[in-house]
Amino acid sequence: MGRLQTNYHIGTSGWSYKHWETIFYPARLLPEKFLEFYSTHFDTVEINTSFYHLPRENTIKGWVGRVPGNFCFCPKLSRYITHQLKLLNAGDALQKFFGLFEPMFPIMGPVLIQLPPQLSYDYERCISFFTLLKRDYGHIRFAIEVRHPSWINASFFSMLKAFNIAFTIADSGMRFPYHERVTADFLYIRFHGSGQLYSSEYNDVQMLQYANKIVRWGKECSDVWIYFNNDVNGYAINNARTLSAMIGALSSDKKNLEER
Repeated sequence: MGRLQTNYHIGTSGWSYKHWETIFYPARLLPEKFLEFYSTHFDTVEINTSFYHLPRENTIKGWVGRVPGNFCFCPKLSRYITHQLKLLNAGDALQKFFGLFEPMFPIMGPVLIQLPPQLSYDYERCISFFTLLKRDYGHIRFAIEVRHPSWINASFFSMLKAFNIAFTIADSGMRFPYHERVTADFLYIRFHGSGQLYSSEYNDVQMLQYANKIVRWGKECSDVWIYFNNDVNGYAINNARTLSAMIGALSSDKKNLEER
């Protein structure tokens, strides 16, 4: 099997942050223009708002119409499905969610399933939910972020591989379980802040360590999706730019070596 060409998509978890004014967004730029500005610097973004409440269909259409065609959104699945239903009897809720997001399908990356910290691993619950996803939404890629240590087990990883669902490698300063495992033909990585959650910046040494790992992990993946959720003080913007430059340099160096 030949070496796959890996596409790296690096961005932030959300874009509508007023405290990014003057840090990233120009002064006096209207909030309704934030997305257009953001899309000139990054080719992807995670949608956090869909976790807390479902956006209106016109809002979703508006987002799609305001970005270039090579831009990708990664919505987070509704917490009604993950935190209230806890993945059980979720057919109607999934239908409502994806019915709203259908206009985004052509430029949609993986959908993130973020589980609550209190939910422990349950094989039957998982197999039922993943089977439903494959049956009704087989054209959509999914990544799952777990927050209870019981999910770090061989049975779960085997199931993810069988359904081609990415295990989310999530750095949160060990507040939530951290594990490095590739379970799909794409990668999904989240950075929440290595010190104080959401409000600490990764230094260049940390970013270079991750850049080397990510290039190694991505060798057999078609796509790698990376999002920074440390939005305080615009740390996410700076870290995303730094990691992107490092991965670009490492990928270029490896390519040059292979061509010699």
